[in-house]
Amino acid sequence: MSNVKPPVVVEEAITAGKTKATTSSGRLILQGILGGALLGATTSFAVSAAVSSGSSVVGALLFPAGITIVTLMGMELVTGGFALTPMAAVRGLVPWSAVGRYCLMVIIGHLIGAVAFALLYAAGLTGFGSHDAGALGERFAQTAQDKTTAYEALGLAGMATVFVKAMLCNWLVCLGVFMGMVSKDTIGKIAAIWLPIMAFYGLGFEHAVVNFFMIPMGMLMGADVGLGDWWIWNQIPVLLGNLVGGFVFTGLALMYAHRPARTEATETAAARPGAEQ
Repeated sequence: MSNVKPPVVVEEAITAGKTKATTSSGRLILQGILGGALLGATTSFAVSAAVSSGSSVVGALLFPAGITIVTLMGMELVTGGFALTPMAAVRGLVPWSAVGRYCLMVIIGHLIGAVAFALLYAAGLTGFGSHDAGALGERFAQTAQDKTTAYEALGLAGMATVFVKAMLCNWLVCLGVFMGMVSKDTIGKIAAIWLPIMAFYGLGFEHAVVNFFMIPMGMLMGADVGLGDWWIWNQIPVLLGNLVGGFVFTGLALMYAHRPARTEATETAAARPGAEQ
């Protein structure tokens, strides 16, 4: 009896969006730092498992642990916020300026946390530069190049590709966030979140917070990627694609799919002359 029906989930999501948009900037930055660092750690775990096993499927099976922990521990993930906070603004519960402040503060936090973890993890992998990181380091470097200069080589088609992959990514990620609300017990939440998150990672889509870690980590491992390559050919279009995927494909879509139905009596009354008065 712990299952929550979709219309109730949507209302809970709108309430969560209001809470996020009205949280203090300092707390949002701190929660964003924690979320960014944790996603860096679990991404590293997934990549390491994929390299050692020789199977990307193993990495996809393990990766959802990060977003699950972020969700259960009340940390921030801006990609989920891309769906929740605009829903509260559409409902009129918060101004759009509050949505913008939320996104900016959490993104700043993610960048700090993810890059900090990358620096520490790179130091651990290489013994503070005393040796290379072997096959794992090579995988990080290659992935960073695949996420940036490989798109650049395709020109406009590459930019369109990374944007579409980011939209599809956050459609699945935000479904995972919503799925976490369909159950009241912890095991149910974990199982529900796991499935769509595993799908996005296994399909190789683009997630902004993962990339806040993955690309700097690859650069530290020797990837031939500059700051301009990182931001122009990945981070900016991925943030925009994640925003569209989360807000339009998930937040707005579910909000209107599960809006209260108008009864026949209500529709008749609304159609009468002068009813709007």
